[in-house]
Order: sequence, then C-alpha cells, then structure tokens
Amino acid sequence: MPKKLLIIEDEHSIATLLSYNLVQAGYETIIANDGKQGYDLALSEKPDLIVLDLMLPSMDGVEVCKSLRQQKVNTPIIMLTAKGDEFDKVLGLELGADDYMTKPFSPREVVARIKAVLRRAETSPLIQQDGSVPYVFGKLQIFPDRFEVFLDDKQLEFTPKEFELLVYLAENKNRVLTRDQLLSAVWKYDFAGDTRIVDVHVSHLREKIEANTRKPTYIKTIRGLGYKFEEPKSS
Repeated sequence: MPKKLLIIEDEHSIATLLSYNLVQAGYETIIANDGKQGYDLALSEKPDLIVLDLMLPSMDGVEVCKSLRQQKVNTPIIMLTAKGDEFDKVLGLELGADDYMTKPFSPREVVARIKAVLRRAETSPLIQQDGSVPYVFGKLQIFPDRFEVFLDDKQLEFTPKEFELLVYLAENKNRVLTRDQLLSAVWKYDFAGDTRIVDVHVSHLREKIEANTRKPTYIKTIRGLGYKFEEPKSS
C-alpha cells in the first residue's frame, strides 16, 4: 500500500502542486486547508508523514505540531514556512518537527526530503535491530528494537528522531561525538551544515531523561567539541 501523506497548507496552489508531485512519486495524499482541519485529520487518518505549513488559519503550524506531540503523536513532520529566519527554524525543531523547509522550494526537493525522512523512520538500523535486549544505564533502559525507553520503570515518549539520536549516543558510550558526526550519522544527509538541529534534539533528550538539565548525568557537553553519553556514577 502507498504511504499516506497529510498536507496541511492554506495556499491552494502550493497544496495542489505538492499533492500532484507526491502522487506522481507513488504516495497517497490528503489535503487540509487550515490548521484545525489538519490537526483533526492527523488524529483520524493516522498518516505516515505530515507536511505542515507554519502560517495557517484557525490554528497555526506551531500549535498543530505542539498539540500533536502533546497527544503522543510521533508521526514525522516536515514544516514549511515563507520565513527564513533562525527563530522560526529553531522553533519548529524545538516543537518536535523532523525536518524544515523554507519557501520557495522545488517540489522535487520536497519529495526527496520526504523519502529521506520516511526511509530513516522505517529502515534505520538504529531502530530495526534484532533481539530485545536493552541498553541499561543506571535507571535508564533503552530497547532499540521496540522503540521503547524506560526511566525508573516509567515509559518515556520520544519522536523517531529523538529516539534515533538517543540510541546512537548510547551505542557510542564514552565517545566524544562532534555535532557534524551526529548530523552525518543520525540525519544521514546534509542539513545545510546547521548543527543547531543537534543542540535542539539533545536539549529534548535531556528534558526527558535528566533529573537536572543544568547538570546532566547522561549526556555531557564537551565544550568546543560536542557531546558524550556516559553511564551515571553510582551514588
């Protein structure tokens, strides 16, 4: 069955152009012309990926993304915006978007980004591993094959990209990894050299697994270099 994509875009010409090119690429598409309709369709239709415009009537893209993540909907999201400043980009990533594109863009580029995001979500060796033996670090348990993480026996929720980053860091315990290394290993394509996406996702991970984000136990910042995942020291 073809993958189902939800396009939430209020500009009819852009939505139609995207839908046409995605259908030509073999996908099924659903179009919503405002944020509230898109949010409802995301819950009811359970698409495989969402293309989400930032500026929307009734409920903007920021609120749609935020609300979906609060509802534990981890469907990959690619955000679109006519604005090119850093604030919008970082804001989208902080809300849990998996990728980000600035208008104007070519439909071919969108199709390529969608294929990349879906491929990473479905076939990443970091997630599709054999066996169910977890990585255990103190009170933190990571099950790569089951897409599950437990802290103090309480299950935590992650977006696919957050989970993939956590697994990669855990697999490379005690190694200092630069932001460029993490971009290459986890995102698997050039994100225009923007290492800020790594910092944003590390911040997300710390909020979920660290008791004190100012004094992290698991994910340490190595100033001037990058990050290192460590096992907590016994008290």
